[in-house]
Amino acid sequence: MSDDESYELLGFDNVLLPVGDLGEAVGFYERAGFTVAFRLDEAGIAGLKVGGETPGLLLRVEDALGHRTPPWPSPRVWLEVPDARVAARELTAAGIALLDEPSPGATGWTVEIADPWGNILGFTDYSKRPELGRRP
Repeated sequence: MSDDESYELLGFDNVLLPVGDLGEAVGFYERAGFTVAFRLDEAGIAGLKVGGETPGLLLRVEDALGHRTPPWPSPRVWLEVPDARVAARELTAAGIALLDEPSPGATGWTVEIADPWGNILGFTDYSKRPELGRRP
């Protein structure tokens, strides 16, 4: 690029997660509290809402991708929730295994889960530093 050309990062569009079966994935994420924004079975994709934001999670079928445990280290997508400990209880009640018990951090609590294909999602709150969260 020349000095007078540049690009600007405007924000997230979507976070794509590979899954092996769209129906199974949609069911898992609905149990985890996500709302389906759209589902296009013929294209092998489904969009999940994340709060009131336009970007979301996009589930995309990858042929021959089977169930797998999360690789370590693995990218993680963390989402803000009002209370991560409550989220942990609700996830467990929905039959979703936690990777570990909720743990405290500098800003609040965090808990992580993995979907059947090893995609890791974290749920974190700002209970210790509410001025940094979406709900001060």
